[in-house]
Parts: sequence; structure tokens; C-alpha cells
Amino acid sequence: MAETPTEQLTENSSQVVDLINRLLTEWGVKTEMIPTLSFLIALSLVIILSFISNLITKKLILNFIHKFADKTKTKWDDILIKNKVFTRMSHLVPAIIIYVLAHIAFPAMDNMITFARNFAMIYMIIIFLLVVDAFFNSIIEIYDRTAKSRRLPIKSFIQAIKVIIYCVGGIFVLSTIIGKDVGAIFAGLGALTAVLILVFKDTLLGFVAGIQLAGNRMVQKGDWIEMPKYGADGDVIDISLTTIKVQNWDKTISTIPTYSLVTDSFRNWRGMSESGGRRIKRAINIDMNSIKFCSPESIERFKKFHSISEYLESRLNDIQKYNQEHQIDNSQLVNGRRLTNIGTFRAYIVGYLKNHPNIHKDMTFLVRQLPPNPNGLPIEIYVFSNDQVWANYEAIQADIFDHLLAVIPEFELRVFQNPTGADFSSITK
Repeated sequence: MAETPTEQLTENSSQVVDLINRLLTEWGVKTEMIPTLSFLIALSLVIILSFISNLITKKLILNFIHKFADKTKTKWDDILIKNKVFTRMSHLVPAIIIYVLAHIAFPAMDNMITFARNFAMIYMIIIFLLVVDAFFNSIIEIYDRTAKSRRLPIKSFIQAIKVIIYCVGGIFVLSTIIGKDVGAIFAGLGALTAVLILVFKDTLLGFVAGIQLAGNRMVQKGDWIEMPKYGADGDVIDISLTTIKVQNWDKTISTIPTYSLVTDSFRNWRGMSESGGRRIKRAINIDMNSIKFCSPESIERFKKFHSISEYLESRLNDIQKYNQEHQIDNSQLVNGRRLTNIGTFRAYIVGYLKNHPNIHKDMTFLVRQLPPNPNGLPIEIYVFSNDQVWANYEAIQADIFDHLLAVIPEFELRVFQNPTGADFSSITK
């Protein structure tokens, strides 16, 4: 009948101990001191072998791996070295030596053998978990360098896998410490399901939310999002299992629970980024008391404005033709069709924006009147700039309205503005 590995180790350890005893006897060591010296020598041999194996692994094997990685053109091996995957793995070697040679270090000492092997096993499990952690960190870093990482981040999924592996590793450690079968511990955990769900509530919610966010492409790294509830207004810089980090425009960092992006509302500006344009939506309030029909003198002056010269020629021809066909009496301003300064100003805005190099011509383009209100008649501009950079966008928008506000008096219009201290002062004078 074949011997089991345990029986073989026991037999080998006995042979080693007998050899040490024979050598000590031949060297003339006193009989009563032989067991103690034999134990110390065997223990020292195991410790020295563990030290030498660790030294060989780090000085020879790791150095060879590092040099080999430096010579290759690929980046993934450099990332594995950076995250210390192989360095952590090297710590397994001395633990394996201790586990295998425990019978030699503690001959005929079953309790010490069990303790040493359990200690080595726990150490190996912990090192294995650290190796897996470093390996998964490397996968995340390698994946983040690909273009697909922006559309489908995997950090939350990797973290969920790491949590599961750590839990399983913890169960194996517990099994080793208390000497119980792993299956029995797993069976006992079934009764603690409710407690586990309560403890890992955020983790479970984050994992489910991560699947929804990734599956529906609701948010990804680099997106500009707004979530006033958490004071977030900026770019997403990290998506993890339980939190999402947003770097706000003032360079502060807002941390948002992952599941909040599923349960609460937020604004994602990715559509704007992908469209190639950025919306300009702003109105100028016109004093309605300044709105009137255009006089012949005004029309002649407007014809010199490059942006509306062609528009005026076409518009005046249409008006003249209409009035002639309907035999309109032009002696009264209210009869027939006429140009107004507000309508001409709107046409000027359209012409000016169509000639503007920073306005997107293939997206929504509106210059419209909004309903009159106590602050006058709003003329709203609803267009898109072709430059999405925030500073450039603000400069473009400011330049447009600088020009329009300056040109309004040329159309004999006034901007509505609530009275200020200077207005009241001029009245009193």
C-alpha cells in the first residue's frame, strides 16, 4: 500500500534526525545533550534554508525578472513589477519551506508541528491575497490605458471580485485557526446572511449600481457631471465599488456614493462633449418704449450694415410688392407692412452670428422673442459654439454680447435696466 505524503514526511524527518544524532554521537557529544542539540540543529537548518531560499528568490529570480521586463517593449510587465506582484509572490517561498520541513524542525513534537504548519499556512494565504490584490490593481491600471476604459470602467467589478476573494481567504484563515472544515464554516455563514447583508450593504448596493451605470453608460471617467445634493460640479476622476470621485472646477474633490447616481438625479454633460458644440443661451431685455417703425433715414443707414444689407434689399422688395398688390395707403404708418427697428435688430443678430467663426452652423440656431415681461422684451440667442473649452466658450459668449450691447443704440433701441442711484441722482438735478 502506497504511503501518504504525511507518512513520507514523517519518515524523512526521522531519517534526518537519526543522521544528526549519529553525527553528534560520533563527535563525542554527551548522550543527555544530544536531543537538545539535535532539536536546535534541525530548527536552525530549517531557518537557514528558509533564509537562503528567500535570498535566492529576491536576489536572483526577481532581478532576472526586472531586467527581462526592462528589455521588453510591452508595458504590462512593468506595471506588474511596479505593483510588486512578483515581490509579494517571493514571500511564499520561505513559508512553503517551513510548511514542508516542519517535521524536521520539530521532530516528535506534534503540537509544534501543527502550530508551525498552521502559521505557515495562514502566512501563505495572506501573501496569496496580497498577490491577488496587486495583480488586480495591475489589471485596472493596464485597462485604464485603453480607450475602452472611458466607456466601460471595470474598477468597481474588480473591487467586488477582490471583496469576495478576501472574504473567502478570511474563511480559510479562520478554518486554519480553529481547525474546522471550510465547508462547515460556509454552512454556518448561511444563518448569518441577514447580518452579512447589513454589514456589506454599501458594497452590495455599489456593485449593483456599478452594473447599472456601466450597462446603461450613465457615467464614465472624464464625464462632467452636476449633482447639487453632494456639491459636485466637475469631472469624474474615479469610479470605485462604493464611491465616485468628482474633481470640481474649484479643484476640490466631492465623493458620491455609487448607488446615489442610480437613486438620485444628476446631470451629465457628456452629450454636449460628444456633440462638438456648447450651448449659448442668453437673452437681452429691450425697453419696449424704444420699439418703433423704421424711418426712411434709418433704413438708408441700416443698408450700410454689412450683416443685413442683402436682407434689407430682399425684405424691402417683399414689403413694397405686398403693399402695391393690396393697394395700401402708406400715408398712415399702421397700414400695410413696414420694417421695425426690433425686427431689423433680430435680423442683424442672425447675420452677425452666421458670419461668426466660432458659432456651430450645423446645430440649433435660434434668435427669438420671448414673451414680454416687466423687464422688457427679451431677445434670446440660442446657438452653439464650436469650441467646448470652458475658458474659450466664456470668451466667445462675452465677445458676442459685448458687440450686441454696444450696437443696440444704432437701431434706436434701448436696453431695459432697473433704475440705479445714478438715474435718481440725474432726476434730482
